Amino acid sequence: MNVLELSEQEIGRRESLQQLRDMGINPYPAAEFPTNAFSTEIIDSFQDDAEPREVSIAGRMMSRRVMGKASFVELQDSKGRIQVYITRDDLCPGEDKELYNTVFKKLLDIGDFIGIKGFVFRTQTGEISVHCKELTLLSKALKPLPIVKYKDGVAYDKFDDPELRYRQRYVDLVVNEGVKDTFLKRATIIRTMRSILDNAGYTEVDTPILQSIAGGASARPFITHFNALNQDMYMRIATELYLKRLIVGGFEGVYEMGKNFRNEGMDKTHNPEFTCMELYVSYKDLLWGMTFTEKMLEEICTAVNGKPEVEIDGNIISFKAPFRRLPILDAIKEKTGFDCDGKTEDEIRAFCLSKGMDVDETMGKGKLIDELFGEFCEGTFIQPTFITDYPVEMSPLTKMHRSKPGLTERFELMVNGKELANAYSELNDPIDQEERFIEQMKLADKGDDEAMIIDHDFLRALQYGMPPTFGIGIGIDRLVMLMTGKFAIGEVMLFPQMKPEKKIPQSSVAEWAEIGVPEDIVPVLRKAGFNLITNIKDEKPQGLQQKIGEIFKKYKLQLQKPSVDEVAEWITKAQ
Repeated sequence: MNVLELSEQEIGRRESLQQLRDMGINPYPAAEFPTNAFSTEIIDSFQDDAEPREVSIAGRMMSRRVMGKASFVELQDSKGRIQVYITRDDLCPGEDKELYNTVFKKLLDIGDFIGIKGFVFRTQTGEISVHCKELTLLSKALKPLPIVKYKDGVAYDKFDDPELRYRQRYVDLVVNEGVKDTFLKRATIIRTMRSILDNAGYTEVDTPILQSIAGGASARPFITHFNALNQDMYMRIATELYLKRLIVGGFEGVYEMGKNFRNEGMDKTHNPEFTCMELYVSYKDLLWGMTFTEKMLEEICTAVNGKPEVEIDGNIISFKAPFRRLPILDAIKEKTGFDCDGKTEDEIRAFCLSKGMDVDETMGKGKLIDELFGEFCEGTFIQPTFITDYPVEMSPLTKMHRSKPGLTERFELMVNGKELANAYSELNDPIDQEERFIEQMKLADKGDDEAMIIDHDFLRALQYGMPPTFGIGIGIDRLVMLMTGKFAIGEVMLFPQMKPEKKIPQSSVAEWAEIGVPEDIVPVLRKAGFNLITNIKDEKPQGLQQKIGEIFKKYKLQLQKPSVDEVAEWITKAQ
């Protein structure tokens, strides 16, 4: 990396790195550093009247206070932080004090990983600390961490820009308290859900991510190309159709936790790559599924928060079973006064238009009802609510309702105004399924790019017979948002999808060469703030040469300084 691309702090750290190497100290040692304790455990288990406990700990140096022959360090490990007390004579009991005076005081920086061996004690101010007897450098950090500073109760230099936090999650996890806790809770949610499903006797499986048909949901897929087969493939939008093939094959119950991909918009609650759990259980129906789901979510909430409740935006959301059940057409009628039951597609479209909604001729009856529900109803359900009895046009993979013609045995679970789960009494009539696929293809012909494609192999599997089956999909990312009280999906995904990082526009080296600027001078001009050739056209030759000279001097560059005439020629050609 060119030195001109580095900040002064980064240059200083690299100089320290070289000095350490010159002293024979490996800043990136390969050997294991055995540890026997964590910060939080040391503090929690400390007893004043016990024998001093010998510990070996490791972590990142987050602060340092040097007071002559004694110093204090704050060490951050994977569990928390603890103070370390270091004295020159304890660290360097012999005549050679270089490890303390030079290495510790001058060549180590905030963010470096160090290993500490010593004993636990309580300082005169009452803080439980580790008295250091041995110090080992484990990894030298070349970039400075953004350290939050406080003055008069006001925080400065906070690392709180969401885009920067998501893009540099590794820094976010280090410097912002509570971020790691969110992802530990996420792990607890997944672990608890997996335990519930395993204990119920269901089998976790893996199904293809690359698929020849994007099936199992109504969504726009990502398309890629499989060179070996010279065939376009789709990133899966759902795991449903493969999991139901396994039910045909004789599994009692199967589930998969994995990534799905939908080539749609990004916002606070949607990411094109997301984690979903889908479960399919033989011989069960929607009524059983609602009971199973509410009990599972109650158990998960209790595992994460210690109680079946969570507070979000001032609302106490209770996952205590049972949840409310409400048919979707009743919900729309309740919120709009319009009864969709028995209405034609044209009548529903006319009502949508009268409400100023953005609908068009490509939308079928099911899509229009979905738009109505999303516009007027979805955001109003704060407490967990099962929205049931969806029209058949909205549910091409769902079994017809046992007692209500034109409706299906399906529910969506709404919590805090968003869909958390989608579930069916699965359609297992192969003839009915084929007819619904054909209807979906008609929607595709009208321009609906989210309509399902006919999966002939899945139809063939159904023809071998699939038992009555309950199926459900739960969005893990949204579940984590709910259980942790977060409002943005980026807060619960370690590395959410981001727009390309913005870069400062720069003229290329070849473009600078066209006006006579040598390649090794281009970084100097950029460091001086001249990223584009047009930036120098209003400069005075002597002034520009002086700026170049100042950078030569500051960074001790051994380069040939251009003459005033040469600089003048650059400026002339830039105009």
